[in-house]
Amino acid sequence: MLNSSDYPALSALAAVLQSGSFDGAAERLSVTPSAISQRIKALEERLGSVLVIRGTPCTGTETGRRLARHMEEVGLLERQLSRDLGQKECTAVSVPIAVNADSLATWFCAAMAPVSGMLFQLQIDDQDHSADWLKRGEVMAAVSSRDTPVSGCDLIPLGALRYLPVATPEFVARHFPAGLTTEDFARAPSLIYDEKDRLQDTWVTSQTGRRIPLPAHRIPSTHGFVDAALAGLGWGLNPLALLQPHLDSDHLTALAPEPWDIPLYWHISRLSEPHLTDLTEAVKRAAKTHLVQKKNPA
Repeated sequence: MLNSSDYPALSALAAVLQSGSFDGAAERLSVTPSAISQRIKALEERLGSVLVIRGTPCTGTETGRRLARHMEEVGLLERQLSRDLGQKECTAVSVPIAVNADSLATWFCAAMAPVSGMLFQLQIDDQDHSADWLKRGEVMAAVSSRDTPVSGCDLIPLGALRYLPVATPEFVARHFPAGLTTEDFARAPSLIYDEKDRLQDTWVTSQTGRRIPLPAHRIPSTHGFVDAALAGLGWGLNPLALLQPHLDSDHLTALAPEPWDIPLYWHISRLSEPHLTDLTEAVKRAAKTHLVQKKNPA
């Protein structure tokens, strides 16, 4: 059981996991690396559990990550208390969030920018998997395509991120001379963000009615994805917000005219939600501006 005397050690633990090193934690807390090490060692001995995996960077065990998350929740409570008492917030609190790379590249920075008093610790993951970080208790909120709430969390629809499948005109002429055939999809190089990225597969299945093994370049960067398409390396679905200048200049062309919309949702822990209302409102405002909003039926 934790008690108040553990909080210096918990603060040290959270600082190590946020900075990735004992030296970085020492700088944050204005103590020596030796003091950080002693605090964490004492807490590990008292709890009978390893909390930090020493390395470059240092990472947390499951127990260590949960304790660090507890300290982040404490930081939110203290931030709210300072506000309620009319006191000036002295220290920004860390807020871990999982978000997909395309949202970060197109609209999520606009959501974070107006919110003061927070240091955002982002975990980048595919939109189909970002909510898993909430399930594991490693973040307070997530932007995800999952349309059902994570246990212990609330879900807020945000709108849809609009994609378009594109390549250079030369690439399309060379690889799809007869249109979007299953044979050509099986040969034409595509682009994927990482091994979790199923966006191209899902779109091809919607076009052909078949699951086709796609040859793919792995490009783990949203802007690199666009650059790879511009270079003629392959075809892929990219956020329309990043494509318009290249479409207007005819450097890229759409494989099909219809856009592909991916609905996104804000999943937020009910424990954290009362203390993150300003962030949630900023996320909703940014989403309303940058995402495609479903029109209500007349």
